[in-house]
Amino acid sequence: MKQRSKGAHKSHSQKQEAKRGLFFGGARGSKDRIETLVTQMVEPLAEAMGLELVEVNYLKEGPNWYLRIFIDRPEGIDLDICQALSNKIEPVLDEADLISQSYYLEVSSPGLERPLKKEADFQRYQGNKIRVTTYAAVEGKKVMEGTLKGLSNGQIMLEWDDRIISVPLNMIASARLAVDFD
Repeated sequence: MKQRSKGAHKSHSQKQEAKRGLFFGGARGSKDRIETLVTQMVEPLAEAMGLELVEVNYLKEGPNWYLRIFIDRPEGIDLDICQALSNKIEPVLDEADLISQSYYLEVSSPGLERPLKKEADFQRYQGNKIRVTTYAAVEGKKVMEGTLKGLSNGQIMLEWDDRIISVPLNMIASARLAVDFD
């Protein structure tokens, strides 16, 4: 994890605007825009190294901002791979100058309970146990854990409570692999 110092010399009016929240997170764009642009910049770098870009998060925790980049590959991720990608990403981010304040850059594996974001994720992890949170109740619940049976017509099929239910992708707030430690 490296702290990237940016924008240390702000004018008084910029500081006041930032305090009022006019600069979201000290960024030159919204959080979503930064995540989208970073994804567009990092994805080709990751793919060139044989890696999958799983997720990009730009968020504030306490007084600090973090840019977290999650990568994966079939044989797994180790520290050397994370460092190698970080070294490729840093000059690209510095050149793009998307974020005007200091932040920590973290490159890591998504972990055992990796997020499922793309249709390809739901196809690849068919047969695995997943945890799904929805924006609105489905079958009376907003949180379900079951076996992913497949993806069809923009809906996942989830074996849950001894039956198969359909959950539209556009209703899924988050989906992750679920790990049993039994």
